This record gives sequence, structure tokens and C-alpha cells, in this order.
Amino acid sequence: MSTTSMPKPQSLENARREANAPRVQAVDVKEDLVEYMTCYAKQNPAHAALFCLGVGFVLGWKLKPW
Repeated sequence: MSTTSMPKPQSLENARREANAPRVQAVDVKEDLVEYMTCYAKQNPAHAALFCLGVGFVLGWKLKPW
């Protein structure tokens, strides 16, 4: 015989933590991506420079004022 009339305080705390978890994970993903790109650029500076040059070329070509 089980009674589930009142939720336990621990389950309320866990629910609050789970409700806040996605925001924390989103920040971690952004920070992880920035850290990964920084490490990659330090290890492969030529590839990073060519990537930036390519992005700049495409943006400059597509956003030219005339």
C-alpha cells in the first residue's frame, strides 16, 4: 500500500535542479566550443588562418555595398 499524497522535499529539490540544468548546460556548451576552437587554432594556426580568410572573403563578397 503506497501513499503519494504529499511530495517529499528531496523530490522538490531535484525537480528545481533539473529545471535549472538546461541553462547551465547551454553555457557549458558555448564555453566548451570556444575552448575547443582556441586549442585547435593554437595547434593548427595555418588551418585556422585559412578558415578565417575564407569566411572573410565570402562575407566581403556577399556584403559588398554596390
